[in-house]
Amino acid sequence: MKKATFLLAKDPSHESTGDLTMAKLVMDMARSSFDVRVICLSATPESTKDGHRRVAKREVDLAGLALRSVKARRSLVHTRFDLDGLVDAINESESDVFVADHTYLGEPFLRSDKAGTVPLAVNTVVSETLVWGATRGIVGKLDSRRILRDELRVARGAYTVGTYDEEEAEFYRNAGISRAHWLDLTLPPKKQVDVAGSSRRLVFLGDRQWPPNQEAFEILLQWWPDIARGIDGAELCIVGSPDTSAKQRDLPDGVRDLGFVDDLDAFLDSCRALVAPIMTGGGVRVKILDAASRGLPVVGTPAAVGSLEAVLGVSGLPERAEIVSACRELLLDRDKATAIGDALFQTNSSRWFDRKPHTSVAEWLAAS
Repeated sequence: MKKATFLLAKDPSHESTGDLTMAKLVMDMARSSFDVRVICLSATPESTKDGHRRVAKREVDLAGLALRSVKARRSLVHTRFDLDGLVDAINESESDVFVADHTYLGEPFLRSDKAGTVPLAVNTVVSETLVWGATRGIVGKLDSRRILRDELRVARGAYTVGTYDEEEAEFYRNAGISRAHWLDLTLPPKKQVDVAGSSRRLVFLGDRQWPPNQEAFEILLQWWPDIARGIDGAELCIVGSPDTSAKQRDLPDGVRDLGFVDDLDAFLDSCRALVAPIMTGGGVRVKILDAASRGLPVVGTPAAVGSLEAVLGVSGLPERAEIVSACRELLLDRDKATAIGDALFQTNSSRWFDRKPHTSVAEWLAAS
């Protein structure tokens, strides 16, 4: 069986994030055709768990990173992950294809001895150009042009490119990268939530250390009074790690910031719908995929939903008034929320059992 080595910026055995959830899903699907190996950055490089090859993840020296970025004439994020330790690990690995999870992990591959002799597949995961330009202040706006240049350069050095967004795949094809594939993935069905038995509770899910989630959290706090006005027992629960660098905000009535929840499955079983007013980015959209896998209704913006509108039938609502109205309707009409959740669960389950996500990954990696 051919070997496929995945290059990850995080340790899948010791960390849990949205992009890792999708990376694990892709790796599981790839195992039908490949012997899957992993090279990852890790805070515990001495660990031998799962047989992964771990490379030490060190604290970022901002001054040193900026200097290396200037010398290399590359963006900060691409410079940060172009590490000699990763190059060495790639050189020492025997593989029939290397898979960079995030475009910036193509950098150490392109410096390795394997470049030009072993195919590279790139999963862009999310456009760092969009995220940095919109959420990293003046530094992000200045660096976003270099990130775009770096993303295109790495993509041109790859044999095949995968994206989680259809428009992003089209962007790469229009840039002359013909082997750009849309990975229209969905998650395996989980136990269906009991929307019919839910209270008037909405939930926002997301690690707020990720700037687009923090931005959405702040927007939702502004909109919540209009959503909850006149609805007895209306509640908004915020689940996920807070942004420790952000200024603490007073929460409106009816909002609870829960942070980490011990039993997420049981908690979501009590919710009426997921609300996701994401304004920036694209890519993974794990919160939407997870809600669909459970049959939990979703109210989201176009940036939150993206290409999943075509896949799962979840509409992206562009205006504040539309988001507010949709949330109020679900809080007030449990029967409608139940019907929407049932339809979403059935759509997601049908796709999974028809193996459509598996086919998408197989066709992408077959191109390598």
